[in-house]
Parts: sequence; structure tokens; C-alpha cells
Amino acid sequence: MTAQLIDGKLIANNLLEDLKKEIAKREEDGIRNPALAVILVGDDPASTVYVNNKRRACEKVGIKSLFYDLPATTTQIELEKLIDDLNNDSGVDGILVQSPLPDPLDEDRILDLISPDKDVDGFHPINLGLLAMRQPKFRSCTPYGVIKMLKAMEIEISGKDAVVVGASNHVGRPMAFELLMAGATVTQCHSKTQNIQDKVYNSDIVVAAVGRPEMVKGSWIKKGAVVIDIGINRVGDKLIGDVEFEVAKNNASFITPVPGGVGPMTVATLMSNTLDAQKNSL
Repeated sequence: MTAQLIDGKLIANNLLEDLKKEIAKREEDGIRNPALAVILVGDDPASTVYVNNKRRACEKVGIKSLFYDLPATTTQIELEKLIDDLNNDSGVDGILVQSPLPDPLDEDRILDLISPDKDVDGFHPINLGLLAMRQPKFRSCTPYGVIKMLKAMEIEISGKDAVVVGASNHVGRPMAFELLMAGATVTQCHSKTQNIQDKVYNSDIVVAAVGRPEMVKGSWIKKGAVVIDIGINRVGDKLIGDVEFEVAKNNASFITPVPGGVGPMTVATLMSNTLDAQKNSL
């Protein structure tokens, strides 16, 4: 068996095309284009790449992009003032602060200050809590993007055994909530988990989100499992995921590549959330 690759770039492009048509139709009806404010503090190379990807996506679908590229010397007070101004600006529908923030900025405090109604990243405690209660408003872009990807591939989630390797607040935990809401039975693995190999091997859907290159070994994947690799790690001049891809693809039925798998879905879902934020505000 060789797994079928899940082309996240293709699925994301289809979603972006649909958004572009909807935004254009709304503009014809006299509704202004949605506006997304993206804040980048410092010059972290990876963050700069991610922000540029978001800029291109905004241009593609017709979302007005407001980019605030701030120096690494920006103070907590200055950043909080900007968030407050954007919260109170009726012309701004979504606010995103690119992680990680440079020291000594308090990232948790900044994310908490973003209005839950403009939290298009889905990171605010209120939005994470609503997702946990199965009453989602804004859903974390990467996990929600994974669900959109699985649905696009017509991969059944309900009734399946799923494992999420990783338990971060922004990816791992909301990913588990998403899978639960879709009807899966979910096991969440973290740094204290014993016998991770067995838990992965007994799962129909494996989601890796730990940020450790090839931590999930290909031999752990049972025949026919679906593998979603959220990790992206630079090793030398290559980007690789959290899953040992070359071995895992011989066991899985479906698998996401790195890059070109989950990443594009994250950006496309951000665009979708921004349009939803505008709809909710009108």
C-alpha cells in the first residue's frame, strides 16, 4: 500500500476561489470588503514568511489587509494600545498577532486583549471554551483547516478512533475538540503520555502536532490509517514534518505532505474566519 497524498494546496485554493466569488458578490451588493489587521513584531524569518503568505491570500480573495510591521523594541504598552485601537475600529473585522512575540512581550496577555468578536485566529480563551462546549464561534485555523481537509477528501471521522500527538493550546487541544465534535473517539498524547507508540498504532486517524522532526515513526502507523502531519521543522535545507513520512506512506491510506499539506489550509481558514467575522458584525 502507498498512501494517497492529501493535496492541501489544491483544497485550500478551491476554498479561496469560493471566498473570492462570495466577497465579490457582496461587494456588488454594496457591502464593503472584509478587513484583516495582521501585527508582526520583530523580524523572525519564519514569521515573516507566514505573514507574507497571509498577505497574498488577502490579495487573492479581496480582503483588505492592514499590516502593522513593528520593531522588536515595541513595548507591551505600545502593543496593547494598538490592539485596543483595532478592537474599537469598526472598519476592522479581524485581528491577528503573529506568534511568537519577542521577549519580553507577554503573548498570552496580548491574545487575551483581542476582542473575541475579532479573534479570527481562534486563540482567545472564550472562543476555545465555546469550541470545547461544542458551540464554536471562531475556530482555531489549523485544526479547523484539518477538518475542512478531511471533509473535502470525504474521509469519515465519525465513529473512528483518533489520536492527537501534541497538546498545545493553539493546535493540539483544539484539534482534539474538533475531532470530538466530528464524532471521533479521541486520545490526546503529551509529554507525560506512556506508550505513545501503542496509542498511535491503535488509531484510525493520526494527527501529529508536536514540532519535533519525525517523532512519530512510520512503523507506528497501522495499515489503512489516515495521517495528518501538522508539524513543520527545518532540518538543514529541508522542511520535514513530525511524522517519518517515507515509512508512514507505506502504511497509511491517506497522508499529508510537508510542506503543501496542512499549511495552506491554515491560511485559507483564516480568510474564511475573517469573512465570517464581518458577517457577524453587520
